[in-house]
Amino acid sequence: MKIIRSMSKHLAVAILGVLACSAQAAEPFRLAWSLYPAYMPWDYASRSGIVDKWAKKYGIEIEVVQVNDYVEAINQYSAGGFDACMMATMDALTIPAAAGVDSTVLSVVDYSNGNDVIILKDGESLQDLKGKKINLIEYSISHYFLARALQTVGMSERDVTLVNTSDADMLALYAQPSIEAMVTWNPMASAILERDDARNVFDSRKMPGELTDSIIVNTRTLEEHPALGKALIGAWFETLAIMQRDDEQGRLAREAMGQAAGTDLEGYERQLQATHLYDQPAGVVDLMAGAELQDSMASIARFSFDKGLLGNGAASAEAIGIAYPGGKVWGDRGNVKLRFDDRYTGMAANGEL
Repeated sequence: MKIIRSMSKHLAVAILGVLACSAQAAEPFRLAWSLYPAYMPWDYASRSGIVDKWAKKYGIEIEVVQVNDYVEAINQYSAGGFDACMMATMDALTIPAAAGVDSTVLSVVDYSNGNDVIILKDGESLQDLKGKKINLIEYSISHYFLARALQTVGMSERDVTLVNTSDADMLALYAQPSIEAMVTWNPMASAILERDDARNVFDSRKMPGELTDSIIVNTRTLEEHPALGKALIGAWFETLAIMQRDDEQGRLAREAMGQAAGTDLEGYERQLQATHLYDQPAGVVDLMAGAELQDSMASIARFSFDKGLLGNGAASAEAIGIAYPGGKVWGDRGNVKLRFDDRYTGMAANGEL
């Protein structure tokens, strides 16, 4: 009887193990990304097996999904359809965090250094935007970018008319005679600027370090499954290291990313020149703790409050708390919904992944 009971115990453990593996396989963690130069490494990381390698190392599964509409990707993340999502850091504050979805910046990945562009059909300068309709994703990082640009020439949104437009439609839409101006980003911007009737009147090179993008993860999911943070950061920085290499493997990686973005190696490398990638984890650790990022986020929060983007109940720009490494919080400590977490980039910097 003792032997039978022992066999039954082992059989039960085996069955539970199989069931656990089956449940895990049925529900992989999901990351969403959309077209943008700094997000393209995920396509390569997924196709090349880098994501699977890191997921397997930590005993999980990760599905990397391209979503053609940028805002739709964020909305699906906010609704729980994805565990992680690539987005502008501002949009992490104004969409999921403002909706009450506690979100974590796993890593800041880049800042736009020319990728975001204000394009005009008839005119040569920002001042020529006066009285014109401007197509853009309203209340997004593009909206903030436009408002900041107009300020540099003493103008405001009252001088123009904004037309809310999906990024998925921008490239095809620009050819329409009714389009007068557009705020967009690469790869769409590069394709539009090849036209004779497209002028770059302002780009993000004039706002270095301000328009950042991040890997955003649901905070509760991350706390319950730290393996997800480790695997994502491991895969991310391995991919960046490959694409930065000046050899055949690096060239092939960049070429694959360019093709996925609808261009070629040369076209993608031009886009990378307009992208400041934070390719060293130690640099991200320093950035998250630095005053420059925190001042920029405070400016973004004030803009967002002025536009009513922090929710109907927001009484001030500080209605949503933003947490930084070391316990520092900007805004309401009782309502922290966006967190800059340097634990996983710190592990990568110290070779602990």
